[in-house]
Amino acid sequence: MPMHFHIISLFPGAFDSYLGESILKRAIFDKKIKVSFYNPRDYADNEYKRIDQKPYGGGPGMVIQALPVIKAISKAVSSIEKLESRKSKGMRSKIHGSRYKILFFNPDGKQFDTHYAKDSAKKYDHIILVCGRYEGIDARIKKAFKMEDVSVGPFVLTGGELPAMIVIDSVSRQVEGVLGNFDSREEERVSSPDVYTRPEVFVYKNKKLRVPKVLLSGNHAEIDAWRESRKRV
Repeated sequence: MPMHFHIISLFPGAFDSYLGESILKRAIFDKKIKVSFYNPRDYADNEYKRIDQKPYGGGPGMVIQALPVIKAISKAVSSIEKLESRKSKGMRSKIHGSRYKILFFNPDGKQFDTHYAKDSAKKYDHIILVCGRYEGIDARIKKAFKMEDVSVGPFVLTGGELPAMIVIDSVSRQVEGVLGNFDSREEERVSSPDVYTRPEVFVYKNKKLRVPKVLLSGNHAEIDAWRESRKRV
């Protein structure tokens, strides 16, 4: 079974260009990962598919209603249950164990990093990513489903789509077969943020730009030491 990402978003088209290029495109084609979308607008109870309302307590902006998002998440969970049931072939489903997790993007949430990505790829077959917009989503969605607040950085964005792409990219790297060479992951070897390739020397604005001599030495111990020294804390 591929690593399956379930995206709750009002703007699923925002993912098209990133998922349609390079490594992730190939990973989807090769069935190493899968991405499904659930739009809360599809669960709106009015003919205009409106899902935002003014916040209680006053203030600027609009808040996404809880119920359409809850229904979208419920649809994702139901899909996971069916997939897990099919996979278990009649055995007790693991859906209520550790096979899926719901992430809610929040600048004040737990910091997402490579360790979090590795742990997620190891523990879960399904990750549900809830993408907020506008002033946010009615907090009662957290009463309906257990989810973890996660932050990709100490800043505020206009929506959760970019953080979701970051999570998909980072977690997918930890899935064997996504990268051409699984050992090419920088986090699993001695690497440097500074890399070089041919030619050895070129000229730009009358200045010769050279590859560091240590990289041409063939001495792997010295090369590893140089790479380690270039790492940024």
